[in-house]
Amino acid sequence: MTASPSHLDLLEAESIHIFREAAAQFRKPVLMYSIGKDSTVLLHLARKAFFPQKLPFPLLHIDTTWKFRDMIAFRDKTAKDFGLDLIVHKNEDGLKQGINPIDFSPSIYTDVLKTQGLKQALDKYGFDAAFGGARRDEEASRAKERVFSFRAAGHRWDPRKQRPEMWRLLNGRLGTGESVRVFPMSNWTEKDVWRYILREKLDVVPLYLAKERPTIERNGQLLMQDDERLQPKPGEKVVMRKIRFRTLGCYPLTAAVESDASDMESIVAETINAQTSERVGRLIDHDQSGAMEKKKQEGYF
Repeated sequence: MTASPSHLDLLEAESIHIFREAAAQFRKPVLMYSIGKDSTVLLHLARKAFFPQKLPFPLLHIDTTWKFRDMIAFRDKTAKDFGLDLIVHKNEDGLKQGINPIDFSPSIYTDVLKTQGLKQALDKYGFDAAFGGARRDEEASRAKERVFSFRAAGHRWDPRKQRPEMWRLLNGRLGTGESVRVFPMSNWTEKDVWRYILREKLDVVPLYLAKERPTIERNGQLLMQDDERLQPKPGEKVVMRKIRFRTLGCYPLTAAVESDASDMESIVAETINAQTSERVGRLIDHDQSGAMEKKKQEGYF
């Protein structure tokens, strides 16, 4: 007797279906690769969807120059190991203006180096669909997302103008100037992601695993000192703490948590018992009311 598919099996099958459906419907898709755990699972699912062939689309990484060093090393190793077509794009105009996350507000920094950088890359290469690893459980505005999330001209998102997706039917017909963000992992949760990583034995950025690291406590958050660009302010000091990250983004706009979870089994157990959202450590989500939704309306990931 054949065993019933597990919860993870069903999620995997749904994601693979979405990848194949989108690849068939859109002219020039791309996979947005931000290096974190969700991107790791997203890439693994994409490779499964088209195995044994190579991916029929490239990967795109928006490089703000403020990712953790471990993240960039992991990105380059992943691209080399799997023979991936990786496009790395920087908003050179923003970098020339000296935009950075220390001297500028999170909203300005994110808009210039991430949102505008992404829109530049999508326009430059003519991509009409971009796969992303966003999940509905992450944050309120992401709970509104469709699997095929349509963007108007200028990559703007209006949650009131999205199409119904009944019976898992996905309509990818584009109007003039429209493009689409595709979210194959919409129905996954943080717990699902870590259980899948454990099951599939996937490598992740080492920053997800607890280790003694240099930290600065600022505004109730633990910031890791990854290089000399982050210096303690008066009254602050660098302290070694055993920390890990539940979510990874730009440094130093991503806070760590104190933890003893140094292996995948421990991370799964810790995630199951977590009482807060993984994005509580994302400073870009808290710089203004409705911050994430406003960023998404402007074209953010």
